[in-house]
Amino acid sequence: MELATFGAGCFWCTEAVFQDLEGVEKVESGYAGGRIANPTYKEVCSGLTGHAEVINITYDPGKISFKELLEIFWKTHDPTTLNRQGNDVGTQYRSVVYYHNDEQKQLAEEYKKKLNDAHAFPNPVVTEISAAPTFYKAENYHQDYYNLNGTQPYCQFVVKPKVDKVKAVFGDKLKKTASATK
Repeated sequence: MELATFGAGCFWCTEAVFQDLEGVEKVESGYAGGRIANPTYKEVCSGLTGHAEVINITYDPGKISFKELLEIFWKTHDPTTLNRQGNDVGTQYRSVVYYHNDEQKQLAEEYKKKLNDAHAFPNPVVTEISAAPTFYKAENYHQDYYNLNGTQPYCQFVVKPKVDKVKAVFGDKLKKTASATK
């Protein structure tokens, strides 16, 4: 098993995008890249700690590669807006790849360059690519948020379209149980 750490705005969205993929064993929401240890959600939301809302993905590289995870990461959020995803604004919502080894760093940098060279987006990709700092798991009520709170308005209007996009574009990468039940 290997670990990938991504920030792509609100971790409720990012978690939901990755948790039903074949080869993904576990997705945990949390905080990384800030100045204090063990931050709370309230502290991170203040924007004063410097943390990003991120997810840790434990995955089997024999079933899904880091490159495939990167593709899904970049196609399910706007990597061209600095410290913003939709109406979520602040450094805690920045687009970031925290790499865990040299191969992840190289793949992320190459993919970002490819996107920018191809003008894949109207504006340049501003995704931060940095060595993985300490990950602090978010409070329990943030874990598996979409699956437990899918009828809430934020989930319906912000999270669900991202989940639907993954099903439409990456349906072949979904766990068999996920594609059958959702």
